[in-house]
Amino acid sequence: MAGARPTSLDTRPEAEEVQLRLLREAGPARRASLLLSLSSWMIRSSRRAVARRHPNLDERDAKLLWVELHYGAAIASRLRAHLDARP
Repeated sequence: MAGARPTSLDTRPEAEEVQLRLLREAGPARRASLLLSLSSWMIRSSRRAVARRHPNLDERDAKLLWVELHYGAAIASRLRAHLDARP
């Protein structure tokens, strides 16, 4: 990796080289596990940010707003209708 342009602006090149080497050495199952873990963390963080930004919303409406922000108003509207129709 020597001479390659770093991909991270806030990580020292030596540390980035170690990170990339570890990722290359990890098997597909480990890389998939890392991906799912990071995705889950990002979704939880994003939902918390929406809830903090809109403290007037209850948990359900905050989650629906999150869906709208990430997937669009049409999908959020369909999800709201589906949830409203449930017993």
